[in-house]
Amino acid sequence: MRKTILALLTGVLAATAGLCMARQPQDCPEQTPPEKAALDTVDDVLARLQAKTSKLTSYEGGIIYRFKQPLLESESLRRGVLHYAKYDQRTFLRIDFQTLRQDEEPEQRYREEYIFDGVWLTVLNYQVKSAKRHQLAEEDKPADAFNLASENLPVIGFTRITDLKREFEIRLVEEKNPERSGLVRLHLRTKPQSKYKDDYTSLDFWMDAGQGLPVRIVAFSPEEEVYEIELVQPKINLGVNRKVFEYSIPRDFGSPEIVPLRKQPPDNP
Repeated sequence: MRKTILALLTGVLAATAGLCMARQPQDCPEQTPPEKAALDTVDDVLARLQAKTSKLTSYEGGIIYRFKQPLLESESLRRGVLHYAKYDQRTFLRIDFQTLRQDEEPEQRYREEYIFDGVWLTVLNYQVKSAKRHQLAEEDKPADAFNLASENLPVIGFTRITDLKREFEIRLVEEKNPERSGLVRLHLRTKPQSKYKDDYTSLDFWMDAGQGLPVRIVAFSPEEEVYEIELVQPKINLGVNRKVFEYSIPRDFGSPEIVPLRKQPPDNP
């Protein structure tokens, strides 16, 4: 689940970069005016996203994460804050979850932090006082968060259009819910031969056609689990203090559990 969270978040951020609604107009000179934001075809949407994905340098905002298991009639909801920044071609991502609501129970304080520095994904859980560090890249070859996520999730705006079409059937969906009027919705259905077939049956991306911001992403697993992420009150390309990505493991957590990098088997000669 931790890898899924990272993949889903970077997928949403990639959509943010592609639609590029920065606070300063000069950050996005090719921006389409709101009244002309509607796009006619899937290719139009994807091509415009890919043309602008390189513009995202920082992001901060609130996050709402839901995990549903309908077969077990279980649902959890977490709220927190997300930080992303790119420094000297190296990306950093931090998610600080602050509250948890499980099923019908009252929402309660629940502190859990995810920090990714290009090499290590560190998870700190303050309820059980545990630390776990997953190595996701070689020390001398830090991974870009978007490239890493694309191994587990189609990152809209970064994954090539031809690759997306090879893995998914993609269509624009007319949003009939009046509360979501003005949103652009992309529906991706996993093809039988897709490399994602064991992880997702389908995914939906909602984006604000006027503001150019992602609203939510929903992913469905073959086990009928549902992952939902919403981003609220975003601050885009305004910079993030490097100290945000610093952390220390509390002494009473003990030594962190280390999950080493999974080595790829060598190619046969």
